[in-house]
Amino acid sequence: MLPAAPAKVVVPPIKCQGIKTKLVPFIMRHVRWEGRGRWIEPFLGSGVVLFTVQPPRALVADTNPHIIAFYRALYEGKITPQHVQEYLTAEGRKLAQIGADYYYEVRARFNAHPNPLDFLFLNRASFNGLMRFNQKGAFNVPFCRKPERFRPAYVTKIANQVANVQRVMAGKTWEFRVADWRETLAMVRPEDFVYLDPPYAGRHADYYSRWGEEDAKQLAEVAAQLPCGLALSLWKENKFRRNPYLAAWASFTVERTFEHFYHLGATENLRHTMTEALLIKREYAVPRTAAPSTPEQLPLAFPTD
Repeated sequence: MLPAAPAKVVVPPIKCQGIKTKLVPFIMRHVRWEGRGRWIEPFLGSGVVLFTVQPPRALVADTNPHIIAFYRALYEGKITPQHVQEYLTAEGRKLAQIGADYYYEVRARFNAHPNPLDFLFLNRASFNGLMRFNQKGAFNVPFCRKPERFRPAYVTKIANQVANVQRVMAGKTWEFRVADWRETLAMVRPEDFVYLDPPYAGRHADYYSRWGEEDAKQLAEVAAQLPCGLALSLWKENKFRRNPYLAAWASFTVERTFEHFYHLGATENLRHTMTEALLIKREYAVPRTAAPSTPEQLPLAFPTD
């Protein structure tokens, strides 16, 4: 099944920090897996890797219940592209008429009674495409200051992304869980493959639960004992510092690197080139002779639309 070069990356309808839209082809070319078991992701995030790899069987989880609820609703057919088109058209009309106050009305409604469509609205109308929750689990990102956000073409674009994801899901055996990564990794079998994309300790705030030094250390310890293949995405270094957590993976993985421009800064002097690492369990890594030998230059932005 892998390595593979996808004809097209399946762009998901949900956006979040660190989304791997521009990096999925790199990941798929450097990983070797025959596809006999399940593709397992304990940190689902936007879902872009899952939707582009398109495994027939998958177990995916996240601590963010709103991400899981949204994709489970798509998988079960409870939300369709037509639902999305009609909902965003109606809500977008109210946003255009009322402005920021309506965004905050929807945010309050969602925090009191969460539902997947309100989550999608907030995700696509929040400032700078951020996904952030406070310690009580309430979505707290401010408005993007674009009352005309949901123009017809933009709504159609999102509805089409939903349709693309549902086409990928059709006929597949996928399980969506709200779960801590430890619980998910306790369920792996030798024929599975685990892709890990944890929050970047020391660089990004997590989009729901907290992630710190102890979590990063424990993940490496557990991963080293897994009976199956695995790959991990992790930042490596920039002009200021190097990731101290890489060393914990060196004994059982090989490293492939790529570079991108880090756009998530308030001013230009805060935006720099970042080297990212893909760490792959040794026997599951494509040999360097069959893969790019130098870091790839990728203009990775953190999408706001």
